[in-house]
Amino acid sequence: MKKLLIGSVFALTIAFATSSMAQGFTGQTATGGFQGPGLTTSTVQQALSYSDDTPVVLVGQIERALGDEKYLFKDATGSVTVEIDNEDWRGLTVKPTDTIMIEGEVDKDMFKTEIDVNTVSMKK
Repeated sequence: MKKLLIGSVFALTIAFATSSMAQGFTGQTATGGFQGPGLTTSTVQQALSYSDDTPVVLVGQIERALGDEKYLFKDATGSVTVEIDNEDWRGLTVKPTDTIMIEGEVDKDMFKTEIDVNTVSMKK
């Protein structure tokens, strides 16, 4: 009886190991990632109070272009200058009536606060 039990355990171990190896060789690997809190949406008013380099997500509209890749962005709490590099638009065309989501970081110096934008997307 003892030999039968040991043989069964051994056979199951080999079967499990072979199955795991086969998955690795066929490219069927488990994927994973982070699950938990991330960036939350802030208001312009909140963003203006954050310290330099703080990541932010803002939802609102671009009122107008200010030149040199800078735009006036607004939400219900206020307005802030945002800098959006040409490549960060990724082909997106935005009108003042469009609600967008921008992700970036606070760029604060002695006399002004701006948002340096990394991504722009349409808010759905």
